[in-house]
Amino acid sequence: MLCEYLPFRALLISCAFLFVAQISVLPTAFSQSIPAPNQIPDPQAYRLMAQLVSGGETAAAAAITEIAALGDTRFIPVLIETIRAIQLGLLPWATYDASLATLGALSGQAIQDDWGAWVEWYGTTDLKPPPGFTTWKGELLARVDPRFGEFLQDKHSRTIRAEEILWGGVRVDGIPALDNPATLPASEAGYLEEKDLVFAVEINGEARAYPLRIMDWHEMANDVVGNVPISLAYCTLCGAAIAFRGQANDGNTYTFGSSGFLYRSNKLMYDRQTRTLWNQFTGTPVLGRLAPSGDAPPVTLDLLPVLLTTWGAWKQQNPEGRVLDIQTGFQRPYHAGAAYGPYFSSPKTMFPVWRRRGLLEPKAWIFGLRIDGVPKAYPVRKLFEDGVINDELAGRRVVIVGTGAPLSVQGADRRGARVNYGNGGEVRAYERAGNTFRPSGRPGTLLDGAGQTWRITEPALIGPDGQRAPRIPGHLAYWFGWYAFFSNTLVHGESDAQ
Repeated sequence: MLCEYLPFRALLISCAFLFVAQISVLPTAFSQSIPAPNQIPDPQAYRLMAQLVSGGETAAAAAITEIAALGDTRFIPVLIETIRAIQLGLLPWATYDASLATLGALSGQAIQDDWGAWVEWYGTTDLKPPPGFTTWKGELLARVDPRFGEFLQDKHSRTIRAEEILWGGVRVDGIPALDNPATLPASEAGYLEEKDLVFAVEINGEARAYPLRIMDWHEMANDVVGNVPISLAYCTLCGAAIAFRGQANDGNTYTFGSSGFLYRSNKLMYDRQTRTLWNQFTGTPVLGRLAPSGDAPPVTLDLLPVLLTTWGAWKQQNPEGRVLDIQTGFQRPYHAGAAYGPYFSSPKTMFPVWRRRGLLEPKAWIFGLRIDGVPKAYPVRKLFEDGVINDELAGRRVVIVGTGAPLSVQGADRRGARVNYGNGGEVRAYERAGNTFRPSGRPGTLLDGAGQTWRITEPALIGPDGQRAPRIPGHLAYWFGWYAFFSNTLVHGESDAQ
């Protein structure tokens, strides 16, 4: 999340801390069970939480003393939130040491004041907070932005732990979405260089390019392409740009903004229609009016194919296409690397993520597919070594095609320092039915088992007699981001996902 447009100094300082303090990774251990003795009555829990945030220093100190004496481990997440709020300047420092000591005593952990390590440890437990925790957390974070309190309320249905929702350093829409952004014909986009990277979407014959130089700063575009409303949701922290059809399975069309919250280092977007929080990785509502409850079918968005490629390659293939105008209505330094160059070029993550697997480096690029609920990751490095991977996933025969070579960015951060980083590659996935494909040695084509040439296009592979192998939606991501949500993922080249 971006920090530099926060309106007051305390949050600027705290946000700078987020950029500098790279999170150390705890060994992953799942579902640590901790007993919860001496659970206190709900009214007493409500009172103690209220004292911590609104009763003043004396009342807060008394609450810490009482929590320590009671030994109710449900207050562990409350204290983790409290010490973070103190670090961010949202609560006074007077109770910081006592809060840390009580947290250590209740948990039996010697993590001290490493907030990221506390978050990663807590994720491995099966602990639950006291009743009213979600609303209390919303009231606490409303000191940053009152709208946070509207999102975090116990009355809402939810599918994720509210304890794992983190503030990402900006207010609601502090990273402003682009709504129906102005576009230019490809021939008029003189601000772009051939090597610049773009996200590409093609629907019903209409091609649209979204330069990373712009999307790094906005992370969300609500647009209409080929008469279809879409949302291109880009989580810079986990490297995933995912295109969703705007009309959900409930018949309603949703547009999205950035909530300012994260969940496992992935942005939580929200819809403007109901102000429900959505998981950007899965395209599902997770907290709010639309979150699943009872027997009602879950609200979902369909994935659409999205491609990462160079401006030069895209323009050559789509001379009649359109690209975002650099005149977005916002004042941003739209050059490569300006927004996240130091993060992209670092091997470390910025926020805590507890669910990890060391099969790949955390920020290794993968291409992810999900078919009938079965996820699989294809390491990009291996994919470009092979060029073509014929596979079968959830009973469907697929082919994954890596075109050219892995892509990279050479740019400069906001201080002018040079940054260089890999950015995945041009990858597409298709149904292959009974065909087996291999590289042809010629750009834009593949050969089938009979040696016949197939053309690579955005909607489908096109055979010599007009046969079509339709495109399958998939997307690039950092390995840590993919695994945080799909721990049951298959991995190309591995026999299982344990």
